[in-house]
Amino acid sequence: MTSYGTIPADSSPTPSSSLSFIVRAKDRIQSSLGEPRPWKEMIQAHSFNLPTTLSDSIQRIRTNVAFFRINYAIIVLFLLFVSLLWTPISLAALVLLVVLWLFLYFLRDQPLMVFGRLIDDRVVMMVLLMATVAVLFLTNVTDNLTVGMSVGMAVILAHGVLRSTEDSFAGDDDIGLDSSTMFRGGTPLPLKNPASSSFTSS
Repeated sequence: MTSYGTIPADSSPTPSSSLSFIVRAKDRIQSSLGEPRPWKEMIQAHSFNLPTTLSDSIQRIRTNVAFFRINYAIIVLFLLFVSLLWTPISLAALVLLVVLWLFLYFLRDQPLMVFGRLIDDRVVMMVLLMATVAVLFLTNVTDNLTVGMSVGMAVILAHGVLRSTEDSFAGDDDIGLDSSTMFRGGTPLPLKNPASSSFTSS
């Protein structure tokens, strides 16, 4: 007997599907950016010395940024977090923005549909950029972010200049040393095309 007007089963995400999304997001981030290097490797005392020339300093910075890029990003994010501890409302707003960027732009594997309409990636990016700028101005956290970012950049530059690369990276095939693009295994990372509204699975 066929019954009509039945209510379809609840299609809301289950805990298992949410966990699956988190696992896929983690795998995508790791495959694109790589994993952080051991922190002990960053602070080995015997690896620190003064560079001999200006070109040596620049090469050290480029090499260390390519090698420790994830560690450096964690340091900068931590300093930004600390700089916002005294403004909890601003911190909550920025955390929300980060979540929106991740879920609506970076980690999506399907086109964004709103009321049955396909939303172009460029529109999504522009809306998120405007929201980010609005939050920065409305919450008055520009000074805090500037201080946190400046301290983070100073730490990265100091470590990049003083951390010798002569013996640490010899024979390491996991990275390329071209700082203009991020490489892993000699292959440039795929970049998302903001002009495209479709996705290809990697």
